[in-house]
Amino acid sequence: MEAALTRPRPAAIFALAAVLAAAANARPADLSPKEAELFAKLRARVQAVDARLDGVLGVYVEDLSTGATVELHADEVFPTASSIKLALLYELYHQAEEGRIDLGEVTQPPAARVRGGGILQELGPRVSLSWRDLAVLMIGWSDNEATNVLARRVGMDAVNRRLDALGLPRTRLRRQMMDLEAARRGDENVSTPHEIARLAGIIASGKGLGPERAKDLLAVAAVPDESSHFRRGLPEGFRAVSKPGALEGVRCEAAWVDVSGRPYTAAIMTTYLRRETEGEAAITEISAALFDTFDRLARSSEYGRIVSERDSAK
Repeated sequence: MEAALTRPRPAAIFALAAVLAAAANARPADLSPKEAELFAKLRARVQAVDARLDGVLGVYVEDLSTGATVELHADEVFPTASSIKLALLYELYHQAEEGRIDLGEVTQPPAARVRGGGILQELGPRVSLSWRDLAVLMIGWSDNEATNVLARRVGMDAVNRRLDALGLPRTRLRRQMMDLEAARRGDENVSTPHEIARLAGIIASGKGLGPERAKDLLAVAAVPDESSHFRRGLPEGFRAVSKPGALEGVRCEAAWVDVSGRPYTAAIMTTYLRRETEGEAAITEISAALFDTFDRLARSSEYGRIVSERDSAK
């Protein structure tokens, strides 16, 4: 009887949930009321995409100037597909910084190569490339064999230890590319929207690297992958780090976008898709909404007036 009297009522539970949700979306000190309203409308645009998607959507967006975020299932674990290649790239550059790898050293990929994407699967057995060349193929062309060569060189355990050191414990490199047996065992490469968006920002900042190494890491990470649905939401040629991933029922992308004065990181992850094209469309639509919002914020005064050349005659 006493337990029944002290059990929380459903109304109280819902009220507590509402308070917690409000706290989670609290406006950072550096975000003005008008900017907070713009972010609220951005969240609504993300939620509208989610409502239409026949699958599960996870989103994490962070305004690197204010710390304001947009989150949806941001701490749920999703398959990363090729987006995990960002973690391998970061470890490669850290080992180069530590003197354990010479990025200019040339190596010869094995003659027997995995397929499923990239350039090496089409080239002859005698091709030789530097470790940096392989990194460019991994990022810009999502080359699976280049990725596997790099994974064997730096070590998957080393990648995961580095992720732990970065505070990204739910981001895991568990298998090489196209290893279907490992996938069947459940050894999937995974992350959360929150963590993999943070990883994109860490790469863009060159954390832990000297200035020249950090600059070169960003140059490689920003090589555009033409399969990127996130980049289709950006102006052509706009500088960004973006790494798409695709598996059956899965589409995802992690990104850092260099909006001058208002850079942001983002991860858009989908799984259980009934139709992969809907996941791709969701990534492009959300990316476009993000850029529209951050571009306006970057070009506006504190009152919301956008000053541009087309206003000069007014």
